[in-house]
Amino acid sequence: MNTKVRIAGVELKNPVMTASGTFGSGVEYSEFVDLSRLGAVVTKGVASVPWPGNPTPRIAETCGGMLNAIGLQNPGIDVFCSRDIPFLRRQNTRIVVNVCGRSTEEYCEVVERLGHEPVDLLEINISCPNVKEGGIAFGQNPRAVEEITLAVKRVARQPVIMKLSPNVTDITETARAAEAGGADALSLINTLTGMKIDVERRAFALANKTGGLSGPAIKPVAVRMVYQAAQAVGIPIIGMGGIATAEDALEFILAGATAVSVGTANFRNPRATVEIAEGIEAYMARHGVEDLSTLIGAVR
Repeated sequence: MNTKVRIAGVELKNPVMTASGTFGSGVEYSEFVDLSRLGAVVTKGVASVPWPGNPTPRIAETCGGMLNAIGLQNPGIDVFCSRDIPFLRRQNTRIVVNVCGRSTEEYCEVVERLGHEPVDLLEINISCPNVKEGGIAFGQNPRAVEEITLAVKRVARQPVIMKLSPNVTDITETARAAEAGGADALSLINTLTGMKIDVERRAFALANKTGGLSGPAIKPVAVRMVYQAAQAVGIPIIGMGGIATAEDALEFILAGATAVSVGTANFRNPRATVEIAEGIEAYMARHGVEDLSTLIGAVR
């Protein structure tokens, strides 16, 4: 039984990855999960300098999910390279670094720095606000998606995955724009913008007012967008959004995803990623599937 998949020439032992921002760099979760059982660990977003994140409260529970407005808090590229990469290199899994920035120059600075580090893939989070364009996220404008992809590809030494925002009218437009800019793969979806109000306090539940909705509530939207993107582009797709079980992961794979990322489920069940990988193997055995690649995009 072959569970291996390839993303832009990089082989993963299985299709199960972690979703950025939900797994740190794997240090805490290594107490519960054998990281070598995963196809890849996707790190929390890394910026050119430390980001403090948003004021608290930054997390709120919702029906079937959660809202977060962490604000991409991170210690910056210097600490990441000195502290986190050495740990991850000892884990016998692929390393995907999520990159964030507030301008094209900031993204490229981090990407150039990582070109000299032993990491396998770069995931570019273009849901960050573009400070030079009035705070509109890069990923909401197809032209901006293509331009930032082109800029990142010019300086990148590792394959580039563009992480797409679902907060758009047509996901296929941004998917095609990223492909046109030279993206090696896509990951989607990022969180949906949402809001919660505390009626007793008559105040917003999050200090930021809005936050990113994740968890099971968004899965049907995510599956639909992965399917649409897979029909529109010819590069691999990493599907994410509400995956909590092997069945969830297989939905994304059948819709066209080559791999999947598990996020919010990690907070409820620290072993979710390994259980999903094991569940995919059990499904393949039960249905006589010899090679996982035969399932990718099998539902048309």
